Amino acid sequence: MEAVFDNIRVVLVRPKYGGNIGAVCRAMMNGGLTDLALVAPDPQADWEDARRRAHSAVDVLDRACRVDTLQDALGDCAAAAGTTARPGLYRAHATTPREFAPRALECARANRVALVFGPEDKGLNNRELALCTDLLRIPSSGLYPSLNLSHAVYVCAYEIFMASGSFEPEGEPTGDAAIEQRERMYALWREVMAETGFAEPEKIDHMMMGLRRIFSRGRLSDNDVRILLGLARQTLWACRRRDGKNGA
Repeated sequence: MEAVFDNIRVVLVRPKYGGNIGAVCRAMMNGGLTDLALVAPDPQADWEDARRRAHSAVDVLDRACRVDTLQDALGDCAAAAGTTARPGLYRAHATTPREFAPRALECARANRVALVFGPEDKGLNNRELALCTDLLRIPSSGLYPSLNLSHAVYVCAYEIFMASGSFEPEGEPTGDAAIEQRERMYALWREVMAETGFAEPEKIDHMMMGLRRIFSRGRLSDNDVRILLGLARQTLWACRRRDGKNGA
């Protein structure tokens, strides 16, 4: 899958602020992307700020290709998705990054694909969008539809990364607790209720049903029950030590 990610290029057209460029580098690496092209960046951009904001992704910044025109940046690409937040007749067919992600991955198996972002103040113009094979619109609230540049890059990179199936969440390190172990836990917590006076003797059975109901709402792993057993034992020890029981 790394080779596929290597074929996906992020293109920033006329970026104005060094800090945004640096933040884009971090956003790219979050999504496994490392190929960055800068089209006519602002001569006044603060490159020291860019390096600070890039932080551990400064290699992406250092390897970034700088070109004069968008056509130069897209010359070797088979697909290019231009981002737009503005409505209009020629932008109405824009899809979402989530919809585009499978196409991007499929195309990137054998070709280079570009994700194209316009300058922070105006976005891509119609002439630039005309060079793109696809248009993307990131869903957002009408209260403020415009995204920060690095945020927009991250949303697109995230959708491609997730569509790739590269992310595998860590599983529970231990299996579900056995019923025998659960019952030992419940027996100890019953003792805790009695020892602490949490429930009157005639109400303990009722309270235990409530406790069981709480723990039945989700998984209880072996580790979970071990912790709850330890807490119950320590609570009993502290209560009995306080009361001078067991020779304490």
